[in-house]
Amino acid sequence: MFKNIIGHLKTILTHKYWVFIYACKLGIPWQGITHDLSKFSLIEFVESCKFYSGVESPITRCKRIKGFSYAWQHHKGRNPHHFEYWIDSDGQSIDMPFKYKLEMLADYLAAGRTYMKDKFSYETELKWYLNKITVEDPNIHPKTSDFILKALALLCDGAKNNKMKEAYKFIKHWYD
Repeated sequence: MFKNIIGHLKTILTHKYWVFIYACKLGIPWQGITHDLSKFSLIEFVESCKFYSGVESPITRCKRIKGFSYAWQHHKGRNPHHFEYWIDSDGQSIDMPFKYKLEMLADYLAAGRTYMKDKFSYETELKWYLNKITVEDPNIHPKTSDFILKALALLCDGAKNNKMKEAYKFIKHWYD
């Protein structure tokens, strides 16, 4: 269990590092600093240590094994950068405020960097997201999904054409 605690803590801190890097590029540094602080709460930290593997999110692993995750229920209800936070009690999705869309983008990119390490690319993130919205989580609000999809496509294009600064600048000033 000690190995899981150290491994999970390292994963959280690596993820938070990358979120901060991307949040700064997107013009939301404070959100980068305060991102996912609930991961240090007892309910999230203990369950995540228990299901830590080092190759995937402990929440994903817990949900696959148990069918649900108390940590996820806690996490999504306290972090407005998750689109699930914006789903009403009747299942209706609500368009996210722009600053949380930016944080969600930073979160997705940071998760890719954290788990894929040197295999990370903007193209693989775009492919992952396309799978996520069509197979895993089709309940995301269309405007929110459209923003993430276009932003990831813009970053793919920026990476191919060596225009990353321009891509990030456009995204952070792109109000929908």
